[in-house]
Amino acid sequence: MVVGYRGLSLALLRAWPSSVRNMSTPAKHSAKLQDKVAIVTASTDGIGLAIARRLGEDGAHVVVSSRKQANVDSAVAELEGLGCSVLGLTCHVAKDQDRQNLISKTLEKFGSIDILVSNAAVNPTMGGVLDCPESVWDKIFEVNVKNALQLTQLVVPHMQKQGGGGAVVYISSIAGFQPMNMLGAYSVSKTALLGLTKAVAQQVAFDNIRVNCVAPGIVKTNFSSAITQHPAVYEKILESIPLGRVADPKELGGIVSFLCSSDASYITGETFVVAGGMLSRL
Repeated sequence: MVVGYRGLSLALLRAWPSSVRNMSTPAKHSAKLQDKVAIVTASTDGIGLAIARRLGEDGAHVVVSSRKQANVDSAVAELEGLGCSVLGLTCHVAKDQDRQNLISKTLEKFGSIDILVSNAAVNPTMGGVLDCPESVWDKIFEVNVKNALQLTQLVVPHMQKQGGGGAVVYISSIAGFQPMNMLGAYSVSKTALLGLTKAVAQQVAFDNIRVNCVAPGIVKTNFSSAITQHPAVYEKILESIPLGRVADPKELGGIVSFLCSSDASYITGETFVVAGGMLSRL
């Protein structure tokens, strides 16, 4: 007899991600990104770190970054312990000097930039879009959209000088397709990334630079703890996920690595939803 996930207890569903970690990480990855240089922003924890790890395991030289040096040091130690080639830098993406330093130090260390994964995002408020103060709205759109564009503007010229062939991946959210009322402004900013993906992809396609987007569903991270750590909210969310569980961060690494590789050489301007079957139509 087959028992659906909704027939499982909440305790069992919470335990599920640990088993996913064991199943979703192969003992050996490919070398499909061998010697590529990848910058991943906000990559010392959660989704960003999982993506950086997978890119490194697939052969890339990975540049990890976040605002705090201690977090950078921890991520570098973890990735080096796995045998990855990694450079760690502090970077507040809203600061121009930090963005410039991220690019210059990457070039100084590795000589090129082949991949940009823009993962940095903030959500300093909870509530509907009409309740969002102007200052908070500006901050959300500055980090989640404007800074993603500014980093792309810095990276693309170097990809062009290398003869093209680069890859940019923006990390959006299922909320970009189906706004969450308590994440109103954040949801709209993630919808904006879907449009940014298509606009940038069209502009750089002639240079064989591909731009795609990944929209995760609910992922078990510190960022989503407001949802996953409240039983009533968590139960309600699970009802909207056909697979009956939230994602482990490692389940985002494979799709990003694919989009950065030659396996995706004819894919650009697209958004890939990784959300366990949650509704994702605008």
